[in-house]
Amino acid sequence: MKIVIDTNIVFSAILNVDSNISKLILLSGSKYDFYSCEILKAELDLHKSKILKITGYSQQHFHEINYLITKNITFINHHLIGKKDLSNANAVLENIDQKDAPFYALAKHLKAKLCTGDKVLLKGLIAAGYKDTITTSKLLSHK
Repeated sequence: MKIVIDTNIVFSAILNVDSNISKLILLSGSKYDFYSCEILKAELDLHKSKILKITGYSQQHFHEINYLITKNITFINHHLIGKKDLSNANAVLENIDQKDAPFYALAKHLKAKLCTGDKVLLKGLIAAGYKDTITTSKLLSHK
């Protein structure tokens, strides 16, 4: 199953390596194919100092965990999706959260489920008629 995961999910996995989402990304094997936008890497770099402060990780420990989590994710540049798809995603997310438009567009492009821990985004997408979302609890129940 193809799953697009957003920044929220990856941050959660890095912040708590013992969490279910972290274990799911690390141990899913061939059960799930995880994808995300390359902008997620930039967001991790941007918020690295905050992550270090919250977790108490050393720089080395952060890099190790970041590598372990992200090595199981195929990153795709959102500009490869196409202007039309990104424009449609921006329109759908205009009143929800436009910073998540690349993740939504990628999920649509790949015909994948979108996994997010962002309750506002999830609620907004469902209200907009988008049904291809999946929660971490549902992913875990598919084991």
